Amino acid sequence: MRIYLWLLFIVMTFSQCGIYSFTGASIPLEVQTISIDYFPNHAELVNPALSDLFTEALKDRFLSQSNLALTNSDGDWDIKGAITNYVDRPSAVGASTSSLNRLTITVRVEFIDNTNIENSFEKSFSQYLDYDGSASLSDVEDGLVEDINKELINDIFNKIAVNW
Repeated sequence: MRIYLWLLFIVMTFSQCGIYSFTGASIPLEVQTISIDYFPNHAELVNPALSDLFTEALKDRFLSQSNLALTNSDGDWDIKGAITNYVDRPSAVGASTSSLNRLTITVRVEFIDNTNIENSFEKSFSQYLDYDGSASLSDVEDGLVEDINKELINDIFNKIAVNW
């Protein structure tokens, strides 16, 4: 029984001091705020809703998975960037037509850690999903974009807050 109480004490201590959280985030104590700029869409093919959907989902992820406060600018952590690629291409070709198409989204992210500049980076993140080649992109686009955004945001969150 003593060992369980000791383990509970250790887990509670570390989760309260910012060393570890149950979401996997390991955010230093000195980081209290985050600013996330709007991600404009600079891709050749433009989905008009993508910038808003991506930016808001990224904000939601950091607010729900950390105790950081969102500021309009000059956060302890500052995230900015742009959607740089939105491409729909065949990924597998059958005898006469495309049997699978692939939607790929790429986002360039600039992360500035104002508490420890050595942690800052600029990196592109890319994710894709394949869909049935007999379907039109407009029929499946909303679901694909939602799922790809989740994966992109997961990658970005992990790179920043989990240090993977």
